[in-house]
Amino acid sequence: MIINIPENSDFSIHNIPFGIFSTQDRSPRAGVAVGEHILDLAALAELDVFDFNTAVFEKDVLNDFISLGKEITSRVRKDIQYWLKDDESVLAGKPELFVLQKDAQMHMPVYVGDYTDFYSSIEHATNVGKMFRDPANALLPNWKHIPVGYHGRASSIVVSGEPIHRPKGQTLPKDSSTPVFGPSQRLDFELEMGFVCGKNTQMGESVSTSDAEDYIFGLVLFNDWSARDIQKWEYVPLGPFLAKNFASSISPWIVTLEALEPFRVSGPKQEPKVLSYLEYEGDKNYEVNLEVGITPENSEETIICKSNFKYMYWNMAQQLAHHTVNGCNINVGDMMASGTISGKSEDSYGSMLELAWMGTKPLKMKDGSERKFINDGDTVNMRGYAQKGDIRVGFGEVSSKVLPPK
Repeated sequence: MIINIPENSDFSIHNIPFGIFSTQDRSPRAGVAVGEHILDLAALAELDVFDFNTAVFEKDVLNDFISLGKEITSRVRKDIQYWLKDDESVLAGKPELFVLQKDAQMHMPVYVGDYTDFYSSIEHATNVGKMFRDPANALLPNWKHIPVGYHGRASSIVVSGEPIHRPKGQTLPKDSSTPVFGPSQRLDFELEMGFVCGKNTQMGESVSTSDAEDYIFGLVLFNDWSARDIQKWEYVPLGPFLAKNFASSISPWIVTLEALEPFRVSGPKQEPKVLSYLEYEGDKNYEVNLEVGITPENSEETIICKSNFKYMYWNMAQQLAHHTVNGCNINVGDMMASGTISGKSEDSYGSMLELAWMGTKPLKMKDGSERKFINDGDTVNMRGYAQKGDIRVGFGEVSSKVLPPK
């Protein structure tokens, strides 16, 4: 092996995820994560090992590279896997092609032109329905018929490590009919995964569930920050607005759909039967272990949630098919988030709203403090990996600190 990869590394030779990095002496450029290192694709391209325009590796986003299509992007990944295993390959004796991840700064991997957030976990939707509507009829009548979603704000998606500020807005105090303005008192995370679109469509075109995976380049971890008190006051009649658009955070490495192939699983049974354009064949869910931790300022992390991507009721193929069935066009780099990923057990709920059950069941931190929602100074960390035997494919983490409002 050209580079030593630690056991249980998220970035094993089975992974080879793509991202954008920079160092003191390297401008932002494309790379792949290999163990604790990054393989500099722009530097590798100077060895004339690729048969396409490698200027795409010198860009500060991956959109142009992704636009080359999976025939090329998949071949690049497979070539790198082969070269890493061959001690006499083009990578041999060239340490200048690699940098340590700890010495690099990660950047947004793609330019996100449009962003859509779905609401696709039946456990999460049921929990929210029990809290805010009728416990006996928690799901709205349309929920099992369509992958519910909304168009979010692409400009405020940031990469892991970038702090976010507590949002301000209108809230309605308990037992009051008049709203007040101020910082959110119920700042929350939502544990999600996001997929990056890999092909364009034209207005009027639709993507079928059978073709959807051709349009999905890869996945990232996604923290859909939410201000629950602002959301409660504003969401009728049009849904989330200021409660969501202030920030979303993603992990920096895009794990390709091909890398996740070994981890396909069947999804939950969908009843009643879905309409024909949402029908699909084969296993479309993926078993990815997920966890969330909170690190209070000057303290140690407390793991508060362990969930799994396999729980999603609506899969990515159905989400993309529904998104485009009306002729809505998509573009390379567009991002679509899964919606909060909650399981059946209380420790698998993917938001503080559920974990602390609207603040009635505070969570105890290792330093003795309690959390009903997220405090200023807290850092929220999300991690994810898939494992089957000796094959491990991980996402690293998305980590963001909450700062006071500006």
